[in-house]
Amino acid sequence: MSDTEILIVQSKVKDYIRGKSEMNTSGGVAVRLSEVVKQLCDRAIENAKTDGRKTVMDRDIPPVA
Repeated sequence: MSDTEILIVQSKVKDYIRGKSEMNTSGGVAVRLSEVVKQLCDRAIENAKTDGRKTVMDRDIPPVA
């Protein structure tokens, strides 16, 4: 997997933002959201490893401020 791979469905994000606010969404939003998702996944992986599991669970994902 590439570090530049987009992990979110950009059209869904754009539709959500448009529906919630009637605002447009720049292309950079998908890139930034993917970076955040990757960071959350990395933390969740570490949390699962710390608990001695090979399965990442919802409880491993840290809360978002």
